[in-house]
Amino acid sequence: MSYLPRPMRVAPSLPPAVPRPVRPRLALLVNPFYPKDPHASFGKHVLTPSLALTSFAATTPEHWEVRYWDENLLMGAPPADPVPEVVGISVHLTFSKRAYELARWYRQMGSKVIFGGLHVLSCPEECAPHADALALGDGVQLWPRILSDVEAGTLQPRYAATYENDYRQDPAPRRSILPRGHFLTTTSLIATRGCHNRCGFCYLATDGLRMPYRMRGPEQIAREFAENDEPYAVFIDNNLGSRPDYLRALCQALRPLEKIWSAAVSIDVTDDPSLVREMGLAGCTGVFVGFESLTDANLSDARKKTPKAADYARRVRLLHDNGIQVNGSFVLGFDHDDRDVFARTAAWVEENRLECSTFHIMTPYPGTPLFRQMEAEGRLLHKDWTLYDTAHAVFRPKHMTAEELEAGYEWIYRRLFSHASIWARRPEDWRAVAPYLGMSYLYKRSNRLWHFLIRHGLVHTVWRPLVELTRLRHLRFRRELEQRADVGQVGSLFSAGV
Repeated sequence: MSYLPRPMRVAPSLPPAVPRPVRPRLALLVNPFYPKDPHASFGKHVLTPSLALTSFAATTPEHWEVRYWDENLLMGAPPADPVPEVVGISVHLTFSKRAYELARWYRQMGSKVIFGGLHVLSCPEECAPHADALALGDGVQLWPRILSDVEAGTLQPRYAATYENDYRQDPAPRRSILPRGHFLTTTSLIATRGCHNRCGFCYLATDGLRMPYRMRGPEQIAREFAENDEPYAVFIDNNLGSRPDYLRALCQALRPLEKIWSAAVSIDVTDDPSLVREMGLAGCTGVFVGFESLTDANLSDARKKTPKAADYARRVRLLHDNGIQVNGSFVLGFDHDDRDVFARTAAWVEENRLECSTFHIMTPYPGTPLFRQMEAEGRLLHKDWTLYDTAHAVFRPKHMTAEELEAGYEWIYRRLFSHASIWARRPEDWRAVAPYLGMSYLYKRSNRLWHFLIRHGLVHTVWRPLVELTRLRHLRFRRELEQRADVGQVGSLFSAGV
């Protein structure tokens, strides 16, 4: 469970920077290394590639060569032979220090380094000295302008764009640059941007980030899914269900593809059982739901618009009845949490048979209302961004110590990834038990295997047959679901496992 080999916790070393001629019109897009949490699954880090970088690649002019490098694929340090003329680096606060190291290394060799990402938006003054230019806001709009200015020798220190353009005009990601073998699926899709919630702890509440809810055409998404040769897609939307009418139209567009997909939604998507049924019929096999807390006072403090926690169980059952597994996300350390929050949450997850759960220590991201509150109250312990990874307590909780919060976080992962808990959450229908157990053990208790698969580029090879079997099983389930008019009578005949 605590297996953490050095390549999963320490970034690859960089060789000495030797200045030499750069290759004109070569752009390298880099996703920096970040240390992995030994308590969670290493598999989640290779579920899908960075959609931001492949989207930038799609807007790169044809006379530019563009390459992709993700340090988390364990292939070593990023390439520098030849030296790229431009290096675009996505910056998140937890790996900002690594981004600065990479930027310094490439700049010493003669590259122009461009920073983009949320940390650049929330902390531009911190980021600016480390890069030749900052992309603030929608990088898809900015990237072609930046490359044009590089060609003209007129690169500016800052570029800014809003998120208010016509989202339907954005090109599909350029997936041909990806090392497909390293990912479970390369079909990461985004149909919408924004969310109707503005939770105080969420990055969407960052100062200066105005992201109105925007949608791409359902037919665009279906075409993009169909054109990429993958049986499974992951929607990385903040909340695919913010507009129920749009989600219904999207499901109708996806249904003829006979593929499977998962997405993040808020639990109020279950307000309309017929919409949940549409999701199941369209191939939705799993949802990531931000329950956040089982205490209503915590949800209120976070300004999260959500049904009462007492109604969560009924809503989970509705998803299960339509063949949709639930990955429940919980935040630990709210001001109304005490030392029993860990045991209570684990018991609820097991009682309601959530196939998977993800846990986060409450983390005040810079620029959010929560950060301002914690700073004003003097509760921040430090500003070491490398520890703002939701696996460490970076503030003083109200009803426990920071050490107790971290210990509880580790305990709940051990509990939910244990043999006993995996068995307790098995599907009620015996036909789904074997696939559920296989997927659960591969995902939750196989970090040694994940390390091997990632390192040797075998993730896609090993998982593709399992995903295809899941797709075929779900097609059989859909035919049964189609014949049942009352969604409340559909049994838990299927557990997706993806």
